Amino acid sequence: MIIDTIEVQGINSFFRLESLKEVYEIIWMLVPIFTPVLGITIGVLVIVWLEREISAGIQQRIGPEYAGPLGILQALADGTKLLFKENLLPSRGDTRLFSIGPSIAVTSILLSYLVIPFGYHLVLADFSIGIFLWIAVSSIAPVGLLMSGYGSNNKYSFLGGLRAAAQSISYEIPLTLCVLSISLLSNSLSTVDIVEAQSKYGFWGWNLWRQPIGFIVFLISSLAECERLPFDLPEAEEELVAGYQTEYSGIKFGLFYVASYLNLLVSSLFVTVLYLGGWNLSLPYIPVPYFFEINKAGRVFGTIIGIFITLAKTYLFLFIAITTRWTLPRLRMDQLLNIGWKFLLPISLGNLLLTTSSQLLSL
Repeated sequence: MIIDTIEVQGINSFFRLESLKEVYEIIWMLVPIFTPVLGITIGVLVIVWLEREISAGIQQRIGPEYAGPLGILQALADGTKLLFKENLLPSRGDTRLFSIGPSIAVTSILLSYLVIPFGYHLVLADFSIGIFLWIAVSSIAPVGLLMSGYGSNNKYSFLGGLRAAAQSISYEIPLTLCVLSISLLSNSLSTVDIVEAQSKYGFWGWNLWRQPIGFIVFLISSLAECERLPFDLPEAEEELVAGYQTEYSGIKFGLFYVASYLNLLVSSLFVTVLYLGGWNLSLPYIPVPYFFEINKAGRVFGTIIGIFITLAKTYLFLFIAITTRWTLPRLRMDQLLNIGWKFLLPISLGNLLLTTSSQLLSL
């Protein structure tokens, strides 16, 4: 049977079109995945640059100024340097635990970004238990730190890992109780519902005014969860050489560095979502999505404005966290645990009981 040349060319062109269509579908499927990762990476680089500039201003010295205009490429230069540095492995340590530990720390924090609403209907996954998903996923990070400390076969690293786990457990409980109070006020565990519940009364509808005690406890617990001063005991250089990351070098050390700033960014975003009204403009009775819902272009502009408002509130909290690092002295380990167990836990529990009572009386 003889097939015409024109038919063969037609068949080949059809298959080429089909293959191009499949490639296009794969690329379009990966865009929603890599876009948030790219945005989060840029956010971390901005935080590193801001930390250096703010700390330089507080200490009356010159910050980064040579790598790019105003030194904005300094963090990128440091990351490139760590990427090309040699990865050293402890000769008598557990190589698998040593290698897996940093990955677990970073991955558990990255998963927290799934439930953060950056704008109106702009969330990767609007789960009905979104806020509890964040708490559950973030609780995995100390396991990675423990694995890193144990796998290093170094007593200083192991002590740093134990301190990190003890600190995380101590401050995770008050933080969770504060989140429970917010969910009771909003009658939902969804992060989107929590933001929309605050939008009814504008600026005065923020949970910051309805839960001032919970806000302070959440703020302190977030700093402790991020291991920021005065709660950076797991990696206190003066006491433990460098804690659980003593034996690390190259990109593995860089992953711990990225994880700490990712955690700081996600904590700041949750402060914005839970207490500062999220993406809303906070004008009374004029939420952003309805204000810009005139046409399609207006909705796009409203989404951009919502993202800008969310990031502005987030970086306001980041400024407070960075300023605190270069202002307050470090606590002792016994003081750190006493604050968590003897003060913040009873206060957050009392705040939860008070919130529950007020909700029951209002029914």
